[in-house]
Amino acid sequence: MTDNEREQEGCVFEIALAVPKWGENRGDEREGAHCVDVLVDELRKNGLIVERDDGLQNEFIKLAASDEVIGRAAAALQFRKPTYLGMDLPFEWEEAEAFIRLPDGSLFSWCERFHCYNHIIYGIVNTAESVVVLKSDCKEEHWKPGESLLQKLEAMGVVKEVFPLHDEKKRKQLLKSWAMNWSDVTHQPIDDICAYYGMKIATYFTFLGMYTRWLLFPALLGLVVQLMDFGLLQFAVLPFFFMSFISWVVLFFQFWKRKNAAISARLQIYNSASLECEYRSMKTEPSLSRFPSEHMRKQNIDRMKEKANFQREEWFTWLLRVRNDAFIILSIICLQLPFELAYAHLYEDLGADVLKFGLTAVYLLVIQYFTRMGGKVAVKLIKYEKFDTAENKANSLVYKVFGVYFMQSYIGVFYHALLHRNITTLRQVLIQRLVISEVIENLLENAIPYLSYRFKKYRAVRNKGKRDKGSSTGKSRFTRVEKEYLKPAYNASIGQEIEDGLFDDFLELVLQFGMIMMFACAFPLAFAFAAMNNITEIRADALKLLAMMRRPTPRAEETIGAWLNIFQFLIVMSICTNSALLVCMYDREGNWNLSPGLAAILVMEHVLLFIKFGFSSIVPEEPAWVRAARMKNATQAEQVCTRQLLKSLYGDEKCFEELRSQESKKDA
Repeated sequence: MTDNEREQEGCVFEIALAVPKWGENRGDEREGAHCVDVLVDELRKNGLIVERDDGLQNEFIKLAASDEVIGRAAAALQFRKPTYLGMDLPFEWEEAEAFIRLPDGSLFSWCERFHCYNHIIYGIVNTAESVVVLKSDCKEEHWKPGESLLQKLEAMGVVKEVFPLHDEKKRKQLLKSWAMNWSDVTHQPIDDICAYYGMKIATYFTFLGMYTRWLLFPALLGLVVQLMDFGLLQFAVLPFFFMSFISWVVLFFQFWKRKNAAISARLQIYNSASLECEYRSMKTEPSLSRFPSEHMRKQNIDRMKEKANFQREEWFTWLLRVRNDAFIILSIICLQLPFELAYAHLYEDLGADVLKFGLTAVYLLVIQYFTRMGGKVAVKLIKYEKFDTAENKANSLVYKVFGVYFMQSYIGVFYHALLHRNITTLRQVLIQRLVISEVIENLLENAIPYLSYRFKKYRAVRNKGKRDKGSSTGKSRFTRVEKEYLKPAYNASIGQEIEDGLFDDFLELVLQFGMIMMFACAFPLAFAFAAMNNITEIRADALKLLAMMRRPTPRAEETIGAWLNIFQFLIVMSICTNSALLVCMYDREGNWNLSPGLAAILVMEHVLLFIKFGFSSIVPEEPAWVRAARMKNATQAEQVCTRQLLKSLYGDEKCFEELRSQESKKDA
């Protein structure tokens, strides 16, 4: 049965496992079961729909599941889902009708289904009391009791990869309504994106769309400031522009927090919270009242030793982070600073603009290599640090990699802006960097995945031709699942262990934000460049996800995380750098005297810093309806808990009498 026939019957394959093609050399099945056959049998025993697909180089095991199989896995994982009672409760398959369905009529979102698939396939263990012999390429491995089969096969190299598959029908719908839809340049079907990719990718595109819409105001204002001649009022125009775009960006991030809270509340139906937490595995300490005084003293001594160990570990971890940060900073200073200074001096000595443009292009290509190398060093260093949660580890990595990119991307610009103090040269450098860097980033971001995919297809056909030399097999054709497998995974470019391709997208956005904000007074037109780039970036990123990459692993994060703190840091930096630029424009002789103009700039800087930290209390971070809904859910949860407690203590009659008395008191 073909994929199209399966889809017409309502069965869509969502997960695939890549295994080697064994051909005729599968060993003697009488002496033991082949490991792939065992895997397929176990998957079917667990209720999954399995279909095997032969590719040119590998064999693929495609998986689908009914709602009942996914529902029982969701119940085992204790997903909390919204009910018609107005509150979230642990999912139970037998009570499935009580839970609210998604807009498309399904019970579970893609993120939930993916976690259920993982629970099922990685939860297959040997339940027998004896080992099972697995045959693989004339070798034998023992599958021990209680051992996970899939993890065993991954360690053996039999299962090469487990990856999600695109849903062709939904993918084509998104191509039409999102990637190829230019009727509204910033409009995006966020609900459909969330349903197909998960909450984190939907949050990124919500942020990118809102940021691009808000960029239109400073872009228009920057065009007016850059292109119009205000005569004697020119020196007053730049300070006005400075105060305008700082107020704009502060308001933008306050309204983004409100938008993020509203989107999270509206799309919460796609995101289940699991009751399982890392604290569940911790053992509960017994009550001290059960022990005599001698045992209490021993327990107190043990607690003091444990506290000392925690303190020692805390300080050791902190010193390790300081050492790693110092290593990264000193490495950048020692290796890249001479290169940056040489580029800056050479740029000043060149006369022709064409030569300067070519030098900047070569410089940015070299910077790409330096920054990637620095990012990989940061990834390796962070492996030796200890973190309480995975979120803290991810945030630490974001801060380290951004620190590397920040220093490597802006050292040369700071030299032109603050040390050389040549505003004309600074404007040329900003124009060239904005144009060339955006072109290079878009080429690398879209061309490399496509070229990688084409090269893998070519290599697969060539290898098959070598194996089938002399046989008339005809033209090689790739199946749909094999094409998915050959596409690059949506990972970060600085390391495949960072399985989040949004890392690169956010990093690119942050570096652009820093470039246009920190030097806005020198080049107000930069906002227009950024707005045009972001309009194309929305569609380019959508096309990359839908056509050039594998379907990413869904992630449930509802905010932009540590990147928000980096944006806030860049706002403060932009206030300081633009104040310094205005001083450079005002004090052309370099005397740095505290004249009335310079004093006004210093006062303006303090006023803007006050605006930055004062607007956060003026504009609420959460809409009123979100707060009301959260309080309503909390109240309903408290009432249900009260009913259950009274019912267990006094029975149904007493429970209802107590509830009636509570209601009468409220009415009074």
